[in-house]
Amino acid sequence: MTQMTAMFVMFVLYGLLPAAGLYLGYRGIKKVTAPKMLEYKAMPQLGYIPEKSLPVEVKTALEQINTKGEKLRVMYGDTNNDGKIDDKDTVNETYIMIQNLMDRHVPLAVADYRRLHDLDDSLADTTKIKHSNVTGKEALLDVLETINTQFDVLLNASYHQDGQKLLATNRYLQKRFDNPATNIGIQKPDSNASSDTSSDVNIQAIESPTGEKVSAEDIKL
Repeated sequence: MTQMTAMFVMFVLYGLLPAAGLYLGYRGIKKVTAPKMLEYKAMPQLGYIPEKSLPVEVKTALEQINTKGEKLRVMYGDTNNDGKIDDKDTVNETYIMIQNLMDRHVPLAVADYRRLHDLDDSLADTTKIKHSNVTGKEALLDVLETINTQFDVLLNASYHQDGQKLLATNRYLQKRFDNPATNIGIQKPDSNASSDTSSDVNIQAIESPTGEKVSAEDIKL
């Protein structure tokens, strides 16, 4: 072993490896001791807020809004039903409202409460706001409850709307299948007719949902 090789080995063993161990240990301790942040898929703007900085009631309301908001984003945003929201979808006012609530109004309300909380830990939870009968905490919960209620209304409306579509589809199918015009009459061949003579088959025209007539000649097997 040459002198240069020995020096390199000594540098790795007594310099590089201990330094790497100290760095990894520091990162590990920092990660373990770091406060857990909020994680809401539909509201990533809240990801910088430590969980311990918000009351349990507030976190519960935020979780409900996050779950319902994510469902509503897909319902009203994925208009072409391809499983994703992109430029191919048609954006409507309801979708924009849902996005504004989750991207702007909820984070702003939480930030306002945290500023009150930073002034005094107990002030925001016990002191009534001037010209009102609620504390800072209660005011935030009222905002979240209003949004939560609106999301419930939208989910309920979407349920009944989709349900009506199913009922309408069933009524249409029943009407088509029960309509005598859809019956197919087949004339039995005469037993005395020759074997090379084709039997007469009478097929009535069927109306398509668009109102167009479809004749027997247009049907391909």
